[in-house]
Amino acid sequence: MKTKNKSILLYALIIAMGGLLMGFDASVISGVVKFIEPEFSLSKIELGWAVASLSLTATIAMMFAGPISDKLGRNAVLKYSALLYFFSAILSAVAPSFLILVIARLIAGIGVGLSLILAPMYIAEISPSEKRGKMVSFNQLNIVIGISVAFFTNYLIVHLASSNAEWVQVLKIKEYNWRWMLGIEAFPALLYYIFLFFVPQSPRWLLMKGRYDEALIIMKKLGDDETAEKMIAEFKESILLDAKPKEKSSIKDLFLPSMKLVLSIGIVIAVLQQITGINSVFFYAPMIFEQSGIGTDAAFIQAILVGLINVVFTIVAMALIDKIGRKPLLAIGVTGVALSMFLLSYSFNAATYTLTNDSISKLPKEINVEQISVLQDKTFQSDTEFKQAITQAIGVAAQKKYESELISASITMNAMLILFGILGFVASFAISLGPVMWVLFSELFPNKIRGIAISFVGFINSAISFVVQLVFPWELEKFGSTLTFLLYGIFALIGLVFIMKLLPETKGKSLEELEAILVK
Repeated sequence: MKTKNKSILLYALIIAMGGLLMGFDASVISGVVKFIEPEFSLSKIELGWAVASLSLTATIAMMFAGPISDKLGRNAVLKYSALLYFFSAILSAVAPSFLILVIARLIAGIGVGLSLILAPMYIAEISPSEKRGKMVSFNQLNIVIGISVAFFTNYLIVHLASSNAEWVQVLKIKEYNWRWMLGIEAFPALLYYIFLFFVPQSPRWLLMKGRYDEALIIMKKLGDDETAEKMIAEFKESILLDAKPKEKSSIKDLFLPSMKLVLSIGIVIAVLQQITGINSVFFYAPMIFEQSGIGTDAAFIQAILVGLINVVFTIVAMALIDKIGRKPLLAIGVTGVALSMFLLSYSFNAATYTLTNDSISKLPKEINVEQISVLQDKTFQSDTEFKQAITQAIGVAAQKKYESELISASITMNAMLILFGILGFVASFAISLGPVMWVLFSELFPNKIRGIAISFVGFINSAISFVVQLVFPWELEKFGSTLTFLLYGIFALIGLVFIMKLLPETKGKSLEELEAILVK
């Protein structure tokens, strides 16, 4: 049995590499935005589009991931996602224009949509019920590791750009910094594609296709003979109890009266995970830290800290999810999300912005001192007022290019509170909404429509993510940091009320048992 457990773990880790690529691909853009905004002369919405375009095609891909995998198999479709990651990384690195860069991001989004849905689905289908939460969480762990790796490689490239080493000059890391950030993903993507050839087909998918003998062989490799035969018997029974066993499942089945509770839970959790601002933090982390006046290098370093906290607390969640359950983790984590966002809102609200004669003298020489001197000794109570005044004084292009330096020179605030707020938010998310959402999705829905159902709620989750990413730079410009983070905190409180009142506990129950309990 020990050897078989190792087999399950190995397959789960390989499949979860899709999560690592997803996390890397999604968050690597956080280091890129600072450089492409002035290079391509982007507006705030265009900047948001560069980040959010990936989520647009991911949203579409999620709607088809389940049905396609129901036809072709889980790991077969994951191989296509690996190739999409590879080609998008290469195209991103050589993109000659903003349009080509966006096209490359759109291609990556398809890979993200496929792997984000199918990796946890596959892992849930090969895992024993008592370990399913932890096993599915491997995918979330790999996502956060991918995020951390992206933050680290972004910082490393920025740091290397200032080096005089000959190999750095030969590779033109300074000139092509953001291109290197995006291009290095090609290497792990290729490895993922190769490793997937060593993973067997999902036994539950084989059962869906009526290939019971093949499914039994794989199940016996993953567990003992008695358990394998019991799982097949339970699966057959759940199919027989279905009112329409011979009919092909469709999206309409999601809206049957019996699915009302399950679907409502899925939709609310899908929306809550994104509307509390997690991808604003992950995909714009250096930008947020720069708003606190710590400078570019320190912002990239603190982004690495965000990634590390994310990994640590995801591991904590994995250790607890099958012990204390899904609902308690969500309740604790969402409470922390709300409190952290309120702390960020308070901290930015307390900030003031004043350019003194001394601070102006230390600004980059490229900034016109005469133009900026009209703002000397004027105190601004909000970041929006200050940025508007800077834009009027030196123009849009200069304001975009030197925003970090200007904020650092003028701001008075407690930057440590911003760091504590961001880290508290990430830790709270990592022990709750991050891993628990996908575990719930893999558990809540009936066998017959699991692929379609997860694709549907995944579509909603990704659609909200797209909107949040798209408007975040615009929100900071128009509403300011104070109101933006306040709204995220309010959304978290609303979600907490729903969780406490309506969410059932799913730990320790087989997928067939959950179907009998939840679908009535």
